[in-house]
Amino acid sequence: MIEIRLHGRGGQGVWTAANLLAMAAIREGKHAQSFPFFGPERMGAPIVAFARISDEPIRIHSMIYRPDVVGVLDPRLLGPEVIEGMKEDSVLVIDTEEEPSAIRELLGLKPGFGKIWTLDASGMAVDIFGRAITNTAIVAAIVRATGVTSLDSLVEIVKRRFKGEAAEKNVEIIHRAYESVRSEG
Repeated sequence: MIEIRLHGRGGQGVWTAANLLAMAAIREGKHAQSFPFFGPERMGAPIVAFARISDEPIRIHSMIYRPDVVGVLDPRLLGPEVIEGMKEDSVLVIDTEEEPSAIRELLGLKPGFGKIWTLDASGMAVDIFGRAITNTAIVAAIVRATGVTSLDSLVEIVKRRFKGEAAEKNVEIIHRAYESVRSEG
């Protein structure tokens, strides 16, 4: 089972991102869950969403405390709560212009602990959507970093979830993010 925790702010589509990952996995015959955890339900408030993906039925129904993957949709949220519970081999995907090594240093992660992937999802989103909605870019980067689902499944689910121009723009950002996300070394 792969457990994914996403950090973002209200209005950024954090829960939608978790849903897209789960639906792409289900499309491939896997079992999946996705669910949010809200504090104050208002635009801009920090929120967390979760997804579990497995080849076997999922019997656990709790928040994710030891994530295999952490996605950060807003770099202003970088801090101890983002890396809390990360394992030695966890993957961290962050919307930032910074290089992965700079993020490692900023978060105080020892060399070899976790694998850090970065991309300028906000810049891509502003270019494509006219505003910094980074959810589909981060999901595409997670797919690239982990192989948790295929890019084709993600694109198909996005085409079902969004219609018309919104679907086209989301598919465009998915492809751009998938190709431009970078990791250490």
